[in-house]
Order: sequence, then structure tokens, then C-alpha cells
Amino acid sequence: MKKRSSFALIFALPVIALVCLLLIYLLGIPLSIPNLAEKDFGPPSQSLGTVDQIYLSIWLLLEKNRLFEPAAALGETIPFQVALGESPDSIIDRLQTQGLIDHPESFRRYLIYSGLDTQIQAGDYKLSPMMSPIDIAQTLRDSSPEDVDFVILAGWRMEEIAGSLPTSGLEITPEDFLYVAQNPLAEGYLFPGTYTLPRETSSDLLIHTLLNAFHNAVTPEMEAGFANQGLTLDEAVVLASVIQRETMVEEEMPLIASVFLNRLAAGMKLDADPTVQYALGFNPSQGTWWTNPLSSADLLMPSPYNTYLNPGLPPGPICNPGLSALKAVELPAQTPYYFFRAACDGSGRHLFAETLEGHVANECP
Repeated sequence: MKKRSSFALIFALPVIALVCLLLIYLLGIPLSIPNLAEKDFGPPSQSLGTVDQIYLSIWLLLEKNRLFEPAAALGETIPFQVALGESPDSIIDRLQTQGLIDHPESFRRYLIYSGLDTQIQAGDYKLSPMMSPIDIAQTLRDSSPEDVDFVILAGWRMEEIAGSLPTSGLEITPEDFLYVAQNPLAEGYLFPGTYTLPRETSSDLLIHTLLNAFHNAVTPEMEAGFANQGLTLDEAVVLASVIQRETMVEEEMPLIASVFLNRLAAGMKLDADPTVQYALGFNPSQGTWWTNPLSSADLLMPSPYNTYLNPGLPPGPICNPGLSALKAVELPAQTPYYFFRAACDGSGRHLFAETLEGHVANECP
């Protein structure tokens, strides 16, 4: 909306309002009117001149009831979209047409007084005729949706989920999330995916939602598949978490699963780098929870999660695996492989071998 000059406002005044304004000046109390208006309507826009401020303050005080009373005592919430670059006049006309405001000129004056005529944000809103015009005006300055899409990537550990919260739009602190997620420990069962959630979702509700998604994804048929591999559900989740972190190319997951299952059956250690990375925790110099590359000293770190030192599965999941990793444990490839290492072409794929000699031969030149 174009800003009105003080002279334009004066010449637009009805005769009665102009007389009132002159009387105020003659009585020497021009500052009392803006003070009264500010108590009810908040501070005026700093872009207003003195005359504009007094003029609008008079009108707002006269029309106070119109601005604080909703258009209807009852009414459903309806979607209202503000287009990019849409003028305040167009928005006001549509608000009136949809029954959200009854007095468009009063609404317009409040927008100018408060400066909201230049702060309305393009976006999708949910408005109701039970909202006062003041509430509607304030709502239109924030296009943040009531619901947000919260994304959890497969392979994230719970600290990475917590680290994404401050920029997610959810009103959950990382500290509160971690406290709930650790009591009892939910690592491994916070199912990856995209979740549409209300902004005010609590930590308890978020974790309950993620756990429910896990149990809905893991079918009885999958659990039977885990049992066929000699694994309980919890053991399958642990193995899937290692597979998730070991694999960059999803189609290789059943092959990686076959290697680890073959090693477990033979009583060999898993020798899985991600388990050591998990034990090391956050690397401040790299800014990551997954130290890469690992040093020889890292591989000797004493921890029950270090599968270079300890046989069998680690004591718990090292991340939250996705459905593909879980399915790889349910239906692993049938191979004679006991070894794998990253291919030398930077593709993210692996080279597999039956013997240690073959494994050494696959080493990059």
C-alpha cells in the first residue's frame, strides 16, 4: 500500500474529524490522543508523521469496538493465501469477501497505523471469522505454517536428530529431546522419514510418533525373516544400524548384510568402522559425529562398541536405520563373502572377497 502524505490525509478528512483535530490542537492536548491509542493498539509505525499519527489515533479510538470484535461469534477455520506481491487493498477486499472482517476501512487504518501494511507476508494461513481484526492483522505478518515437515535421515544417531531441531520449526529443544530419547534409550528405533507435525509437538509425542512408525514398518513377516537369520528384533536393529552406516549405495545392503552374517556365523569379529566412529562420538575438529578417516589409534579405542576388539554385535544400535537396511537383514544375499572394502573409483561401492588374500588384493594401489 502506498504511504499517504500528511497533506493527503488532511484533505481526505471528513469535516467533523477535521474540526475535532483542530479543537485538539487549540486545546493544547495533541499528545494525549496518540498515548491513548498506543495503550490499546500498540506503538505506531515510525514512518508516520505527527499529523498522520494523531489522525489515525483518533479514528482507531473511535472504531475500537470494530477492531477488537470478531466478524462472527462462530465460524470454521478456513485457508487464506497471500500471493507474493499482493497489495494490502487486495488482501483487505478478499478478507471482507470471505467474511473474515466486517469493516475494511477500519482494518486498513489499523494496518497503516501499526505499519503492518508493509509487513504482510506472502504464504498460506488459517484464519477464522472468530478472530478479531487485530488478531488477523498480526497473524498476516508471520507466514510460518502451523505444521512443519520434520525430516530424519536414515543413519542419523539421536544426537544428529537433536541437532536438527533448532532449525526444524518444532518448539523442542535438543536437550529435552535427548533426555526423553535416552529414558529409555530409543536409539535405533527412531524411524527415518518425513513427518508432518504441529509446531507445538512435544518431545514425548515426537518420539512416540517415531517409535510407532518403526513398529508399523517392521511387519511380522520381517520379524520372521530376522528369526531365520538367528536374530531377535533387537539384534536385527543393531545389525541394520551397522549396515546403514557402512553402505553408500543402497542396492549393496543385502551384500553387506551377507558379509556380516557370515562373519557372525564363523565367530569372526565384524571389524566395522562405524562402530568405532560411534564410540568416538563427536569430532569437534571435523564438526561431525562420524570421524573419517579413522586412525590406527582409533581402532584400538577401548569400548564395548568397538567391533575391532570385541566379537559379536555391539551392545546397541549405532544409528537409526532405514527400511532398506532392515530389509537387508531380513533378506540378505546368499554369498561366500567374508570381506569387503571400498572400491577405488570413488563410486561409494565396495569390492567383496571370500578370503583375506582376496581382500588384500582388492586394496587400492
